[in-house]
Amino acid sequence: MCKEYLQRAISILGGQSALARACGGRVRQQHVWNWLNRDKKVPAEHVLTIELATEGQVTRFQLRPDIYPATAQEELENDPKTVIDD
Repeated sequence: MCKEYLQRAISILGGQSALARACGGRVRQQHVWNWLNRDKKVPAEHVLTIELATEGQVTRFQLRPDIYPATAQEELENDPKTVIDD
């Protein structure tokens, strides 16, 4: 996971506490802080929830490419050098 994508999700949702609430259950702001600063990754069970909460602005591939490999289309969309004509 790139730290920037978790930070982007935090910004989109309005802060670490808001992201924790979106994850539900027993997730607290301190957990999100740990993911960002200590663990360096979001636990797998929260990746899809974050993708849904950000309405796809932060994807599962961006958060955990080790368990969600990118499709060719996602790789193209995430490459800033690529221009996609629809």
